[in-house]
Amino acid sequence: MSEGRVSLQENAIKQHCKLLHLPTVGGGCARLAEQAEREHQGYLDYLDALLTAELDEREQKTIMRRIQEAHLPKIKTLEEFDFHQASVISATRIRELAEGGYIERAEPVVFIGECGTGKTHLLTGLCVAACRQKRRVRFTTAAGLVNELVEAKAQSQLRRVLARWERYELIAIDEVGYVPLADVGAELLFQVIADRSEKAAIILTTNLPFSEWTQVIPNARLCKALLDRITDRAHIIETGTESYRFRRTLQRRKGKE
Repeated sequence: MSEGRVSLQENAIKQHCKLLHLPTVGGGCARLAEQAEREHQGYLDYLDALLTAELDEREQKTIMRRIQEAHLPKIKTLEEFDFHQASVISATRIRELAEGGYIERAEPVVFIGECGTGKTHLLTGLCVAACRQKRRVRFTTAAGLVNELVEAKAQSQLRRVLARWERYELIAIDEVGYVPLADVGAELLFQVIADRSEKAAIILTTNLPFSEWTQVIPNARLCKALLDRITDRAHIIETGTESYRFRRTLQRRKGKE
């Protein structure tokens, strides 16, 4: 077959694939056809390779879209976490969580520890793992969430904003306890968490033991109700008091010496 004829066929196939929304098939059909010819593959093997490539590409795009929609401050994975530098944390337990069963069972996950002990990295890693499973995930800080809800309430948009947060399969709330909350803010945070109780999963990080949460939520009754929702059936993981980031930095410096 002449090169001109092949070129016309490729262009025609690409146009068909464009109309059918099969960009990977259109882009890879010629390359995979050459491979199929070299390996003496049958027509069905070639078709299977084309459709598999299309599905793989779509899956990767879906995962990347889920990660972008999660609004993570940085993309950090569990594979990048050095459990040797954080021996108090069970790698096996974290990897079990990454499989996503807690999301299906709507169980909370709480990371408790001092600043720099890896809480946010682990939270982010679980978010990325959930995105890889093509789940809808959203990251926020406690202050950021409360500010959004207070503003929505002031603009009579609270119901709409709460409904949007309810649509996520997993919400990750970082830095609970870093900033004291006014009564209205604490009530709105409670509403988000209470609405998800036994319905959808949530991950939180905090630098405060539960006994000290009244420093952030002075209303003792509301604080108790919030803790009841957070700790019920929760996976509570203590990350310790020694800075994971500091030990990691020291290790890197030693490696350069």
